[in-house]
Amino acid sequence: MTSSILEPYKILVEFLGQALGSDYEVVLQDLSSESKSIIAIANGHISGRSVGSPLTNAALQMLSSRLYESRDYLANYKGIAENGHILRSSTMFIKDESGIPIGMLCINFDDSRYNDLHEKLLSVIHPASFRGNTPVFQKTLSVSQTEAPEESVQITESFPMDINSLMQKIFEDCTAALTTPVDRLNQLERKEIVSKLNEQGLFKLKGAISFVAKKFSCSTATVYRYLSEITAQ
Repeated sequence: MTSSILEPYKILVEFLGQALGSDYEVVLQDLSSESKSIIAIANGHISGRSVGSPLTNAALQMLSSRLYESRDYLANYKGIAENGHILRSSTMFIKDESGIPIGMLCINFDDSRYNDLHEKLLSVIHPASFRGNTPVFQKTLSVSQTEAPEESVQITESFPMDINSLMQKIFEDCTAALTTPVDRLNQLERKEIVSKLNEQGLFKLKGAISFVAKKFSCSTATVYRYLSEITAQ
């Protein structure tokens, strides 16, 4: 027999189902009877359940762990519908005067429709090759530079606010794998870094030579020498 405390919640289920809309399933579960089943549900198409359907494994776990003794509700946990849709679920414990749970009011939100709209919007503003992938730009090289006429170059663009920030970003990217402090590198290691910086176009920026020399704690003449040796190869 359903507790009289739960009767007003049946109207609340219907109200919330109408107010929140068809993407929200609202469920009232009766814990006071032996069947411990759903006694009211709105938008049951989301989980495929109806009045009389049993408790979920999550509900049973909440009861067996006595979660209701320290919490009045559990909000925003993950649920998976029969059709595979991921739901954002929340449960409120309905308790009697002694604090014993006699019911559960549950809301399950299915955002799959919005994910579909999101994907459709992205498909309008971005080509498929861009979404979720690093863009690949084709750089054509002359035959005198390489045997292959084309080389795939992966580029991830950043948008620094000033030249110093840009130089710092390039330098950090080229030295990220180092285990030795930059100012303690030997000559060969410095030259390798300068080569990478050159490939990234750093030395096309005004003040780059002085910037690198300061990072290496060496003279600008040394950086010029590294550059001349690299370009002469």
